[in-house]
Parts: sequence; structure tokens; C-alpha cells
Amino acid sequence: MPGPDAARERDGLCDDALRAGPRAPTLCEGWAVRDLLVHLAVRDGRPDVLAGEALGRAVPSLGAHAQRVRSQWLQEPFEALVQRVRSGPPSRSPARWRPVAQVVNGVEFFVHREDVRRAQGGWQPRELTGGESAGLWRAVRLVARTAYRRSPVGVVLVSERGPRAVVRPGAVAVSVRGEPQELLLHAFGRRSHALVEVDGAPDAVRAFAEAFPLGG
Repeated sequence: MPGPDAARERDGLCDDALRAGPRAPTLCEGWAVRDLLVHLAVRDGRPDVLAGEALGRAVPSLGAHAQRVRSQWLQEPFEALVQRVRSGPPSRSPARWRPVAQVVNGVEFFVHREDVRRAQGGWQPRELTGGESAGLWRAVRLVARTAYRRSPVGVVLVSERGPRAVVRPGAVAVSVRGEPQELLLHAFGRRSHALVEVDGAPDAVRAFAEAFPLGG
């Protein structure tokens, strides 16, 4: 998936995590910064833990193993945990190859970086370059087709920079307008912290808001 630079977003997330601290909140419900970093570390290089989380009920030993690993990393010194995430996947992982990293991690790390930033007081949207915004626009057009598939009305994304994209066709539609980064965060469910405007006929806007409430 085209999108933001994965390596830059990874480093930025780690820097922001250090500034916020391990117990600071994130936009991921129930997760502090430390919990989010453990999730990313597992995602980077522990398929055994991912399997344990997915199959733990059917195979209790796998579930217990996954829980042990997570517990160990939750107790790791915070700076070491940050460095674990900053270092990325294991050396032989295909995910270390830049084109693969872009597909696998570009959008993921952008969104999780904002999960850290926007959960802290006084946050402001980042100022992105034209190229970065263009990459996010390409990404959100793909993400939104899945994100809004259950919308009861059509959905048209409108970028503040001019482009439009129909991501959910419908005889009656709403427009979701904002900068590409805000549209992406809205599509990923960070709606209470995404700076967008939803326009359309009152009944259509109401139906859309009921399907995609600000709380999640």
C-alpha cells in the first residue's frame, strides 16, 4: 500500500514515545504507550506470539507462551523497549526490505504515531510536505473502501488540496472533507481526534454519524 515513509514514521513514533513516557495514554483504548510499543514489537518479529494470541483458546499452550512473552516485554526497561521497536524486524526478515516495509508498516506506524501524539494535551496536526500528503491521499483512498463498506449512505472523500474520491457509491452520499492525514485517521476509527467535516443532507449525515460515531 502506498503511503507515508515507514522508517521516518517508526523513528518519529519512538521519539514521541520517549517524550510522552511509558504510562502516557494513547488513542488505543486500554493501552498506555508501553502497551502500544509491545504490540509493535510483537508485530515486527514474533509470529509465535501472534499465533498464540489468535489460537490461544484452541491451543492453551500457545496462548500461555504469548502471554509470557508479552509480560516479559511489559516489564522491560522502557528505553530498551523503545530501542527494540526502533531497531525494527529481525535482520533476515523480508520486512526489513524497504518496499516491503512501506507496504506493511507505512500506514500502521503513521496511525500509531498519531495515537501517541494526539492522546497528549496540546497536540497540533503535523505540517506535512506535499509529497507526504499525496502519499497519505493514495493510502486513504484504499483504506476507506474497506473502512466505510458498511456505511448506510455513499461516502465521498474530499481532500483540502482538491482531489475527490468516491469510496462508497450510493444514491445519497455524504462528503468527508479534510487534509489527507485527517481523512486517514477518521477512516481508521480515530474519529474524535480527526479534524474532518461531514457534509450532506441532514438525514444522510445523521445516518453516517450513527454508523461511525465519534467514540469509535
